[in-house]
Amino acid sequence: MATRHNLTGVSFMYVCVCQGVTERQIHEAARNGASRLKDLRQQLGITLDCGRCASCAHECLKDAHRNQKEQALQFVPASLTEELMAAA
Repeated sequence: MATRHNLTGVSFMYVCVCQGVTERQIHEAARNGASRLKDLRQQLGITLDCGRCASCAHECLKDAHRNQKEQALQFVPASLTEELMAAA
């Protein structure tokens, strides 16, 4: 995995070097409905070549879903938030 910088100086990590897929693209795919590694394979080509990216891509996908859940919980009353987090 290699880290690169875009023109604004924000860093992003290449997860799949073979297909040129970044962590940012995986988070975007998750926002667009990707929920499994199979979805990333279909949408982005993850693991189609050497497969070394599979574990990192899976972790990025889990992180993206965790971030989405945390953002959604910002709009839930505190009492319900505690219940939902305990159930997770």
